[in-house]
Amino acid sequence: MNEPFHVEIGFHQANHWEGRICGDVFLTTRVKEENRIVIVLSDGLGHGVKANVLATLTATMAMSFTREHKEFHKIAEIIMNTLPVDSERQISYATFTIVDIEIDGETRILEYDNPQAVILRGDKVFEPVWSDILLLSEKGKGKELRSCSFQSQKEDRIIICSDGIVQSGMGSQKYPFGWGRDDMQDYIERLVTTTPDISAARLATKVMNMAAANDGHQPKDDTSAAVLYFREPRKLLLCTGPPFDPEKDKELAAILAKFPGKKIVSGATSIDIVAREWKQEITDSFEFFDPDLPPVSFMPGIDLVTEGILTLGKVTEILKRHNTTTKLGKGPADQIVKLFLESDEIDFLIGTRINIAHQDPSLPVELEIRRTAVKRIAKLLEEKFLKEVKLQFI
Repeated sequence: MNEPFHVEIGFHQANHWEGRICGDVFLTTRVKEENRIVIVLSDGLGHGVKANVLATLTATMAMSFTREHKEFHKIAEIIMNTLPVDSERQISYATFTIVDIEIDGETRILEYDNPQAVILRGDKVFEPVWSDILLLSEKGKGKELRSCSFQSQKEDRIIICSDGIVQSGMGSQKYPFGWGRDDMQDYIERLVTTTPDISAARLATKVMNMAAANDGHQPKDDTSAAVLYFREPRKLLLCTGPPFDPEKDKELAAILAKFPGKKIVSGATSIDIVAREWKQEITDSFEFFDPDLPPVSFMPGIDLVTEGILTLGKVTEILKRHNTTTKLGKGPADQIVKLFLESDEIDFLIGTRINIAHQDPSLPVELEIRRTAVKRIAKLLEEKFLKEVKLQFI
């Protein structure tokens, strides 16, 4: 079953201006079998290595207990009982925010000492009913947490952050008491009003950049902003390999024709089949943007046409290495990765006819069988990039 909406997650972070390690930790996971997404942001006391270790401990516990469907007050009690307490200030060493999203159901948020989440419905602030949770255990006695629960809708956004954002600019002439949650919320509302389709990543970056500017681009604390954007999913289909039975060529071409999204065909035999069934011409390109791979081709109705197994092998390597600083080139594998990252639901249509050329023992070991290559890509897309992936063999 397709999700009623896609949850796009954007995150941006900056260290204390003198720090090399961030004391904020952000974790995300998709519990595929339950159609759930869990997000945790933890802020360790102070900054540097010690803060990072405590935030990591807190975030990991929060993620684990939330995945197990423990009640919010139980999660809070366990974390508070486990975390050490600062001997002078008598406060826990880390704060946290947990967002637990059931894609076809409700969204729950639990907060301890982080700034309250900003929730938008369209371009207007949405205020769910917040409840206070008072802890009763000996170690956490008297501590208060906030929680809320609501039914998410398309075009909702949830913005969570560490206090480095709302306290930015503190002591300055403009913000003597810091930027503050209200001013941050007004800024987010203005951005979403003027740019209704702003991506989660772009919005998180804008919030971070404004906080950095408030501090004269020398953040006085570790700062983190995360945005969850509930929207219409973007779909992509990658077709590679001819069908096991040539009589299924028409079916393969029909699946591609009916698909309601962007389309990639990887493999010379595959695109030849589609061109024949669609009665279209293939135009070859002679621009080599990647010395390791043959150039792309072009055909009406297909967004990208590439070589097959070598290109998919390189896609795997790019996805493995990819991080927030990665710059993609213009090569065929880079273009596939770019389309993957821009999409939410990715379907693979995999032909199972063996290509005799790939069974030659004298060819390089990296020349993997197509199915293995696709399964590796699918696993990376699901686990590292939280994409919704489906495989169909033909």
